[in-house]
Amino acid sequence: MRFDDRAVLVTGASGGIGRAICRRFAEGGARLGIHYGRNRQAAEELMASLPGDGHRLLGADLRDAAAVRAMVERTAAELGRLDVLVNNAGIYQLHPPYEVSYDDWQAHWQRTLAVNLVGAANACYCAAHLMRRQGGGRIVNVSSRGAFRGEPDAVAYAASKAGLNALSQSLAQALGPHGIYVFAVAPGFVETAMARPYLDGEAAQAIARQSPLGRVATADDVAYWVSCLAADGGEYATGTIINVNGASYLR
Repeated sequence: MRFDDRAVLVTGASGGIGRAICRRFAEGGARLGIHYGRNRQAAEELMASLPGDGHRLLGADLRDAAAVRAMVERTAAELGRLDVLVNNAGIYQLHPPYEVSYDDWQAHWQRTLAVNLVGAANACYCAAHLMRRQGGGRIVNVSSRGAFRGEPDAVAYAASKAGLNALSQSLAQALGPHGIYVFAVAPGFVETAMARPYLDGEAAQAIARQSPLGRVATADDVAYWVSCLAADGGEYATGTIINVNGASYLR
């Protein structure tokens, strides 16, 4: 798939899935807006490793609505336009309801929703206005299998991803008449640093056996589907949520 002359903004780009997404788009000829939250060094190393030129680093706290707007507008200003937004940034924090205090419960919900859902919604809003003026675009949101099967020890995470699915489908209806197509991908476990504590532990084999393929996803498995949805030709699938979980959970 080619993305020559396309400008693509990827949030949470310095982590495993984000890095794979950036690499796939760059290999297809795109220019990248590489967002990072705290780890500028990792984002710089990623940018230096990508093929092509014209890529830009974009630091922003996604909990800050003004910072999100500035990030999107800066991407369009520095890359000349914005063709694809990939909302990949997300946090996963354990907060079993019977094991945390009420204050901790509040804090987990506020942080998780602010990054995973509200931050993504704000990025979609800002991107949609730019894309409408330029004649169209694509938005791909990275959701989770947990949105459907639940996350009993990370309830806010599952709720935020379920909200992201609803956001994606609602925006597909709202933005379709303006040539803006919206999709989501919903991975299960993925070989990333965020999942490493689970994949290195005693439960690793049991987690791999959740899929008939006998393994968890790689970051490239997810990046492939993100790029497919962002490519030309799939417009009529707008509103689709693609399961990338190796048949570990079907609905």
